[in-house]
Amino acid sequence: MQTVAESQFAAALQAAEDPQASAEERAEMLMEIAMSLQLKPKSPQQLHDAVTLYGRALEQHPSPLLAARIRSRLGTALQCIPDGGGNALKQACQCYESAMPELAANGRPEEAAESQMNLGLALQGLAGMGLGRIQDAIQCYHRALRVFSRETHPQEFAILHNNLAIAYLAIPAVDERARMREALAVQSFEEVLKVVTLIDHPSEYAMIQNNLGNALQYAASGHSLENNLRALTAYEEALKVRNPRDTPVEYANTIANMANVLRNLPPGESVSDRIEPVTRAAQLYQEAYTLFEQHGLADRAELMTAALEEIGSSASGARVAPGTPDASGAFGQDRIARRNGGAA
Repeated sequence: MQTVAESQFAAALQAAEDPQASAEERAEMLMEIAMSLQLKPKSPQQLHDAVTLYGRALEQHPSPLLAARIRSRLGTALQCIPDGGGNALKQACQCYESAMPELAANGRPEEAAESQMNLGLALQGLAGMGLGRIQDAIQCYHRALRVFSRETHPQEFAILHNNLAIAYLAIPAVDERARMREALAVQSFEEVLKVVTLIDHPSEYAMIQNNLGNALQYAASGHSLENNLRALTAYEEALKVRNPRDTPVEYANTIANMANVLRNLPPGESVSDRIEPVTRAAQLYQEAYTLFEQHGLADRAELMTAALEEIGSSASGARVAPGTPDASGAFGQDRIARRNGGAA
């Protein structure tokens, strides 16, 4: 017995052969069925089927604008294939690049901007695989922001700034512009938080606050103490949402990041009237270790053990250099991304 998705796929292929429909109508029908398949796919095969249908739609030789819209949607389907790897992302980039001139000339501004944003996401994915330049993704995001402003398109604005911040932080700090990029990353996270609020988007709010804390903590600036205190505030905001019962791994990520800050604070910068920062850091590392162990994250648990051992040997006065990741690193550097070609 066929599933609903299989029936849709078969019906779409049959529709493509309908002699009573015009080429434009057949192409549009195929595109719409492909979009419905990729909206909430229950298996990777549905994404592959959507790719096939978009290809069949293009074979109908529709008008230039419809063809551009189909190619843009084809890019989103390719981008979402979980086993597609770099080849699928490269094909997605080709789809966006071929669609954008027509979308910019004759489509709505939002259509070209959406393709720019999705191209940026694909390029960022390729850069993470060592197959592209992260700077190209950054340029795409900035072009998309010319259309997607906070006032008119807050959701897309937040996505773009979050991904911009992640991209800035992904560039190795090996040149004189590293500090500027770190400052831009902090600024972008703060722009996201003008849209993503604790009340309306609690999970995303916690993620962005965690990311902001990481950016502040590891920024190379002449204001390390101020940045660390701001990072603590950001982590505390994240912990208004994250807790050991409902989000144990995310909670462990954040308290591990908080511990990284605390161990770098001067002894006089107490976090309470009774506990010195390094003592509180050790408590948080131990709690994070327990949670990572419980959830099968042995590699992260080992990092907590290493951090505890370093604290134990710090009677010699050794401390982690401010503004650089210590043994436990920064956890939870997440990205908000469009999925399945739908609205972000």
